[in-house]
Amino acid sequence: MVRRILTYPDPELKQRSLPVTVITDKTRELVRDMAETMYDAPGVGLAAPQIGVHQRIVVIDVSGKDEKPELIVAINPEIIHAEGEAFEEEGCLSVPKFSANVRRHARVVVKMLNLEGEEVVIRADDLLAIAFQHEIDHLDGVLFIDHLSPLKKGIFRKRYQRALEEAKEQH
Repeated sequence: MVRRILTYPDPELKQRSLPVTVITDKTRELVRDMAETMYDAPGVGLAAPQIGVHQRIVVIDVSGKDEKPELIVAINPEIIHAEGEAFEEEGCLSVPKFSANVRRHARVVVKMLNLEGEEVVIRADDLLAIAFQHEIDHLDGVLFIDHLSPLKKGIFRKRYQRALEEAKEQH
């Protein structure tokens, strides 16, 4: 089922999520809904808090349009090693119609549980590394705009406010 994605400035997006202690059928259903919602949006990642569920679960798929989907389900993901630097443009399903360059690590190693409850370690670089960092930030109540300089945050707020007002006028 496609769920509604919360958008900035919804205060729920700023809450820290709790670790998953037991993987149940309800967890599997949530993951299915998250994947459907992400693909429908369309996006390359979605964290549970973006649909109002404060559990440490993310789904990611950075495969291209012409490639076979490769869904990664990460439960309680944790970056255990990070190196290098990337400065790439990011967007977010919870901050529609806005993107900005964000400084991140170029490579990360992520420890997590899969849907079977097994511990998995993934080495990620490029877009996958950025997606993991972006989605794990959501689990801690951090949005990509929180990484912007004060000047860029100010520009974002003005543009976003204007976009919200224009959207209201159209309805």
